[in-house]
Amino acid sequence: MMWWSSYTRDKARDDGLAAVIVTVMLIPQSLAYALLAGLPPQIGLYASIFPLIGYALLGSSMTLAVGPVAVVSLMTAAAVGQVAQVGTPEYIGAAVLLALMSGLFLLALGLVRAGFIANLLSHPVISGFISASAVLIAISQLKHLFGIEASGHSLLELGADLIANLGNTNATSLLIGLGCVAFLFWSRSKLAALLVGWGVGEGNAALVTKMAPMLAVIATTLAAWAFNLGIKVVGVVPAGLPLPSIPDIDLGLARDLIGPAILISLVGFVESVSVGHTLAAKRREKINPTRELMGLGLANMASGVGGGFPVTGGFSRSVVNFDAGARTPMAGVITALLIALTALFLTPLFTFLPKAVLGATVIVAVLSLVDIGAMVHVFKYSRADFVALALTVIAVLTVGVEAGILVGIGCSILVLLAKVSKPHIAEVGQIEGTEHYRNVSRHPVICGAETAAIRFDERLHFLNAHRLEETVADLLSRPGLKHLILNCSAINDVDASGLDVLEAINARLKDADISFNLSEVKGPVMDKLTKSHLIEELHGRVFLSHHDASSSLA
Repeated sequence: MMWWSSYTRDKARDDGLAAVIVTVMLIPQSLAYALLAGLPPQIGLYASIFPLIGYALLGSSMTLAVGPVAVVSLMTAAAVGQVAQVGTPEYIGAAVLLALMSGLFLLALGLVRAGFIANLLSHPVISGFISASAVLIAISQLKHLFGIEASGHSLLELGADLIANLGNTNATSLLIGLGCVAFLFWSRSKLAALLVGWGVGEGNAALVTKMAPMLAVIATTLAAWAFNLGIKVVGVVPAGLPLPSIPDIDLGLARDLIGPAILISLVGFVESVSVGHTLAAKRREKINPTRELMGLGLANMASGVGGGFPVTGGFSRSVVNFDAGARTPMAGVITALLIALTALFLTPLFTFLPKAVLGATVIVAVLSLVDIGAMVHVFKYSRADFVALALTVIAVLTVGVEAGILVGIGCSILVLLAKVSKPHIAEVGQIEGTEHYRNVSRHPVICGAETAAIRFDERLHFLNAHRLEETVADLLSRPGLKHLILNCSAINDVDASGLDVLEAINARLKDADISFNLSEVKGPVMDKLTKSHLIEELHGRVFLSHHDASSSLA
């Protein structure tokens, strides 16, 4: 809470205004994401109160808004649905335990400063996972628009169930749902400009646009209350707040949930850090990955203690919080207080809220996460990354979100290993009239008849060391060769396997009466090499610069 020492009245005013705006947006989202997770709507409110306070204590972002998000809610439903029946107390208890376990895992990572874990997933894989999950979420909400029952954790299961029940479609529900979707999309793109054209200030127009989901909720709730529409509504939402308590921990259940808890923690942390970095950069601020682990860990533990389910930093509400002028995490604390008041006194107002409207709210929110442009860009730029993205998308849609994230992690690691195992190795020569040396296949260069020089552009380790050995072996057939120079300017590290290869190359060249020379060896690499016998037994010299080596051996 370093921000508290410099807190001022002006910051309090800005935080208060932002909190009101975010609360208006967050209430329908919280209800909708609770239903997406298979939980009673009030659980969504609980998950939007205590986590905000927990994050404010340890988090590093000034504007990140923590709470239920679509992808994590879907993952919660997939995980808890495997151990309990939807609608039972056991289901709610498992979701609460999942939040607590996720929080403990994130806190543990924070204590060992494991912020690097955010890099386990490549950006293409993250993009594919989020886009596919968004499609899956949107499809899962169609049942609310059609007013029918449907379930499943993959596109195939959901699609089959939806088609099988289309004959039971509620026309009124479908009309309201589609109308709400159309209104929300229209308000995003046209409402602000229309209001400005009517003379409304840009700030107020933007504010009204952000309140569009709440306007849809109010209008349709009043209609459902005033008229017997015959559609599915939220129903009675219990008023009040749960007393903070540590849930009963069933070790068998905890064992079943440990895998999903880790995956949810990983996805939530990656999403939260991405949002936090994006918003912090706009104000030239920084976020600390370790503090983010701690902040999100405490937020999830607070959610579990407060009767909620797993949470993370949400993109849409964080952007709204930022645009509304939030200055510090106090905006989140104020938002938590406002939602708590809502849970205490205003829940009767949600009784006639149509589920079709909540479904429409989720659909519009998640479809903005589908990034076709990013997929096209990755396809043009890197086919290997696109394959990883495509496999992640396919796994999410055909098997489910948990399988998708595991495939994504696996693909990220395999793509990295494939790239590292095929390092760029170039024979280099001198650019005439300069001290620069470039790839002989790309530039007109001067090469000595008795000297060959190669540059290895990667860490030298067990995955790729054999490539260097093969390259040297090919050069040995060159007639008249007396000197070989290994340009080490791009080698940042040499492991034991790499050292073995260097020693083998040195011995082989010595037998062939060819000197083996190293140039531009970095300090940390030289420190490691001097601990071995290579430098003592080197059949050649170590040069400070490649030009010195080339000139001396010419």
